[in-house]
Amino acid sequence: MNADDLIADFEFLDNWEDRYRHVIELGKKLPPFPDAERNETNKVQGCASQVWLISDLKQTPAGTIIEFQGDSDAHIVRGLVAVLLHLVSGRSPKEIMETDILGVFRQIGLEGHLTPQRSNGLRSMVERIRGHARAALAAA
Repeated sequence: MNADDLIADFEFLDNWEDRYRHVIELGKKLPPFPDAERNETNKVQGCASQVWLISDLKQTPAGTIIEFQGDSDAHIVRGLVAVLLHLVSGRSPKEIMETDILGVFRQIGLEGHLTPQRSNGLRSMVERIRGHARAALAAA
């Protein structure tokens, strides 16, 4: 799912409560996160809830892509992780760096409804994802 698809999905939802429920539902659909990866190395600092992100570089005929996995111990944050992964997982490092992730969150009406702590956590998750992309670009 790309940013346009995600935005289109959220446009059908009339109010914040519906969007909130949709985010939680997306979080419930995340694949199971490996217990062995729930460690300090993979934990995203700056989040009030516990959040873990891992990445895996894959070579495709079109070039390198990064596949991400993530999880959180909080329902809404797990949903935010799911939205993030829809935007970046399976994309090239260059595409990830060029994506205005926080802009998409503004467009779908989520950023303005997050508590300051969740907004800070979201920015921390985005920075972690961009760090993975920068490392992949530097290694190329």
